[in-house]
Amino acid sequence: MVCTGNICRSPTAEGVLRKMAADAGLDGIVEIDSAGTHGYHVGDPPDRRSQKVAARRGYDLSAQRARKVRGSDYADFDLLLAMDGGHQAALTAGAPDTVRARVRLFLDFSERHSGSVPDPYYGDGGGFELVLDMCEDASRGLIAHIEKHFKPG
Repeated sequence: MVCTGNICRSPTAEGVLRKMAADAGLDGIVEIDSAGTHGYHVGDPPDRRSQKVAARRGYDLSAQRARKVRGSDYADFDLLLAMDGGHQAALTAGAPDTVRARVRLFLDFSERHSGSVPDPYYGDGGGFELVLDMCEDASRGLIAHIEKHFKPG
């Protein structure tokens, strides 16, 4: 999961997907992480507003720390999921030719939303609720995709 600074959207997506994957019995089968295209907040926890909204729905983001995308992410992950088109372009530009098809928009897996997960950082608190709604929807679709294409047995 990739956004700009790795403190709002991508850690929320990571937390939601991590819990849903565990609930689906995929714990230990899939590796889930998040990062930012920029190193603005490296080492910082997710935004307190993201943590608060997520906690109300049962997602714990508190152990996460922001990091920047690294070259090894292209080899380590089967999918690199961008929160918006700018992140997708940045990831694609840095990707080896052989893995560019694995760079996708997170909302490609959503049933109710399309396009970009909006950045809630500068907006009011309602933006964090919308981001969480979108992450839950896309994560459900991504779990179905993982179970169909990646789950052994």
